Amino acid sequence: MQGLTPDTITDAVLDQMATTPDPRMREVMASAVRHLHAFAREVNLTPAEWIKGIAFMTAVGKMCTPERQEFILLSDTLGLSALVNGLHDSTAMEEGTHTSLLGPFYREASPTLAAGSQIAKTVKPGSEIVLYGRVTDVNGKPVADATVSIWQTGADGLYDIQESAASIDYRGVFTTDADGIYLVRTVKPLGYFIPMDGPVGDMVRAQKRHGMRPAHIHFLVGAPGYRELVTALYLRDDPHLADDVVFGSSGDLAVDVKPNDPGCPIKGLPTIRFDMRLSRETAADKAGGRVGADPSAILKQPA
Repeated sequence: MQGLTPDTITDAVLDQMATTPDPRMREVMASAVRHLHAFAREVNLTPAEWIKGIAFMTAVGKMCTPERQEFILLSDTLGLSALVNGLHDSTAMEEGTHTSLLGPFYREASPTLAAGSQIAKTVKPGSEIVLYGRVTDVNGKPVADATVSIWQTGADGLYDIQESAASIDYRGVFTTDADGIYLVRTVKPLGYFIPMDGPVGDMVRAQKRHGMRPAHIHFLVGAPGYRELVTALYLRDDPHLADDVVFGSSGDLAVDVKPNDPGCPIKGLPTIRFDMRLSRETAADKAGGRVGADPSAILKQPA
């Protein structure tokens, strides 16, 4: 057997993996190996640094639970989630509302609520707002009976899942009416720190990054015949709109809180209007295109 060197090891690995039956797995793994080996050569990776990297990834894995997905948080803070979202957006049949990050705190088990319901169990005086909008196709035709799943942090800047696995708060699933309208009572969202008590937080601090997300509310919207939409609205006046630590915010998803909105179905409260356009579904969309998942669902995936 010929001795392997730093110049020949990559080709040896690729040759051995060339028997992979699945063509997509073969393509992805070959590219991953080439780039990973090129990275190690570029930085002249030392054994001590290699071990430190493995220890970091091990710590990220140990932090994952049915309530928390540290690997998604890592992907978010490295911009990989936003990149994959952008690549997925470019495959749409037509341009609808742009996507944003699902994030590590989405839950499938959210309550189904009637239009106009309040999603917060506790509402402090002066914090309540009305959130509404119209879901349409890209040509403006209303989409009736679309499901609109909404979730956000509480007044303390934490998601319910961070406080207690059994708690369900600040989230709900609504249905659009015949005119495509959804209507929600909630509280004004606040900007917040990502979870900084784990290895991803240690990395962010070591890089001297602020770790803040701008104030936002998450949406997951679906309707038969349309591409599932994962997006979020962001408050335009938040100081971190332009430097979101997970690169999820964008100007076209920014909104204002209006003290008096004559078009709001519920009067007397500050209002956010957020309209969304759905792209038609393609055969490729049916295979799944969501970047992220319920943390408990990820742990149930087969190895």
